[in-house]
Amino acid sequence: MGRIFEVRKASMFARWDRMAKQFTRIGKEIVIAVKAGGPDPATNAALRRCFQNARSVGMPKDRVEAAIKRAQGKELINYEEILYEGYGPHGVAILVETATDNHVRTVANVKSHFTKGGGALGNSGSVSFQFKKMGVFKLKPEGLNIEDLEFELIDHGLEELGEATGENGENILVARCAFTNFGNMQKALEEKNITPISAEVEWIPSTTVPVNDEQAEAVSKLIEKLEQDDDVQKVFHNMG
Repeated sequence: MGRIFEVRKASMFARWDRMAKQFTRIGKEIVIAVKAGGPDPATNAALRRCFQNARSVGMPKDRVEAAIKRAQGKELINYEEILYEGYGPHGVAILVETATDNHVRTVANVKSHFTKGGGALGNSGSVSFQFKKMGVFKLKPEGLNIEDLEFELIDHGLEELGEATGENGENILVARCAFTNFGNMQKALEEKNITPISAEVEWIPSTTVPVNDEQAEAVSKLIEKLEQDDDVQKVFHNMG
């Protein structure tokens, strides 16, 4: 086990500091999860994941319940999940995950952000081949025997387990698995009574593009504009 160094995010997670944006993102995920698997978290693993992530950002219980009711309401909004791919300034690859009820509006906005930010929106497959879709579980290290945990989780699809630094500078553990093993990993942690700080699906770059501070600032401005868009859920890049 080593230390997991995440790609330099710059403003990749700037919106994590904007509480309203976090709640909106997770609210959409709850609606999508309920529509796909029902409102009972006992039988809906995706919904359990949403609840974990809601707790990790301090999302109020009434906001969670409102999202569930919205998913079951007569005027249900059907969110379509669409992945957009493109390049930012200086050859940095960018993936944009969206959840939208109007894809015409969303693609127009995303394309505009890329163009104004000195980049270009690409076709499907033009960028994603440079990333690996993975399940990412962030854990509190207290009370865990790291070597034993690593050995036990390998049978459930674990590919990487390492130390990292959390949003507030705290020490955390990050466990990564292939996207196809996300459910296996989630179930294994539940059986061990380990509640993750968060459980997300992320696009991890295979290689990174080195940039200087000036270049990083230009890319970061584009990423921030994308993250501020109401239809955008997450943004990933390979800026090193």
